[in-house]
Amino acid sequence: MKFISTRGQTPPLGFSDAVATGLAPDGGLFLPEQLPDLSRDLGRFEKLSYPELCFEFLRIFATDIPPDELRAIVNASYTHFSDPAIAPLKRLGKNLHVLELFHGPTLAFKDFALQLLGNLYERQCRVRHESINVLGATSGDTGAAAIHGLLEKPRTAIFILYPDGRVSPLQERQMACTGADNVFALAVDGTFDDAQNALKEILGDQPFRLRHRLSAVNSINLARILPQCVYYLHAWLRLPAAERGNVEFVVPTGNFGNVLAGWILQKMGVPIAGFKVATNQNDILYRLFTTGEYRMGPVHPSLAPSMDIQVASNFERFIYYTVGRDAAKVREVMQTFKTTGAYRFENFNRDTFSASHCTDGEISGIIGRVYREHRYIVDPHTACAFKDLNPARVSVVLATASPAKFPDTIKAAIGVEPTHPSLEALKSRAVVKHRLKADPAAIKAFITAHAV
Repeated sequence: MKFISTRGQTPPLGFSDAVATGLAPDGGLFLPEQLPDLSRDLGRFEKLSYPELCFEFLRIFATDIPPDELRAIVNASYTHFSDPAIAPLKRLGKNLHVLELFHGPTLAFKDFALQLLGNLYERQCRVRHESINVLGATSGDTGAAAIHGLLEKPRTAIFILYPDGRVSPLQERQMACTGADNVFALAVDGTFDDAQNALKEILGDQPFRLRHRLSAVNSINLARILPQCVYYLHAWLRLPAAERGNVEFVVPTGNFGNVLAGWILQKMGVPIAGFKVATNQNDILYRLFTTGEYRMGPVHPSLAPSMDIQVASNFERFIYYTVGRDAAKVREVMQTFKTTGAYRFENFNRDTFSASHCTDGEISGIIGRVYREHRYIVDPHTACAFKDLNPARVSVVLATASPAKFPDTIKAAIGVEPTHPSLEALKSRAVVKHRLKADPAAIKAFITAHAV
């Protein structure tokens, strides 16, 4: 299978090359040239374990990796999850389920793709006899998951940009307390959007990218999206048959990658009724799905810091399908948004999406309500998804992070302080971070000095 850029000015690449490249040279994002139809395979998939299902799904796309190698990579990627179900689906009420995605090594949903991506990078270095330098920007969880996917792997270095003072203390410690020689936690001034803009500019400098063999670990990378499709499919197959046709996945989202994975799966023939985009007070996506206008605003720090985003980088993939796979139109939309900070879609088709937004005050109240009603503790991001659930639908809320990563917020809401052994161990370790301006030149100089 080949993969094409949303902007249509990059030659199609195979899976491994698309993953290694990350951001397409024309500035676009890679997508499969054609989406497969999975509708005839659903019965065959039903009884597979999570790793087996992941292998069967990914082999459709990773056609340049021998099946035995791909199976070994997949199996290795899910050995460090603490729950045997990998992604357990738990019922809280008659029409309410929670899909727990926080049982990986860094206690967040990003582990599903980034454990796999780390192993794909390791194979690439081994097969091609070359090193790789991985660059990412994070609003909280991506950085830790990416780092733990590449810890101590030979011929690799990883550079993670994050907004200094705008991630939770434990999120920062997961990035800056590893002690690994190949890990560089870069605390930059400003917001996540500033870090992400610097990352895109650096990756867009093709001579620099090629000289240092740079690859992107953000959800702009194709290998971040495809593995996330699997947990939607796995959850859908484990619902009672009578509920599958009426299910709405409710997804806390900032960068649009998580919910996009589910939506792409729907486009592959899995009959999911709908998706609800749950945002915090930084609600550009809520405003889009309620008004048809995509307009950037200021970023306000919140209790759900991983969603403190105004420019959702994965939205470009959604635009590509929304405008009928017209790459020229995608380029027009993205240029208008870059120039003016806004774009209004004429006759915007919301498809199967609805949306909600949640203030900090509401987050605390929802954490308390869910605990009282279900004796279940949710983290601040997952709490956003519990607002205004549709009573006519079977709701599957994606629990994207462990509440133990946000102990102060949880304790303030319910008087209980959640803990986790891996996080407690970090509290005694020294924080090693490098403060930089969110300036591409300064970041390039750091990479040049530390690249492998």
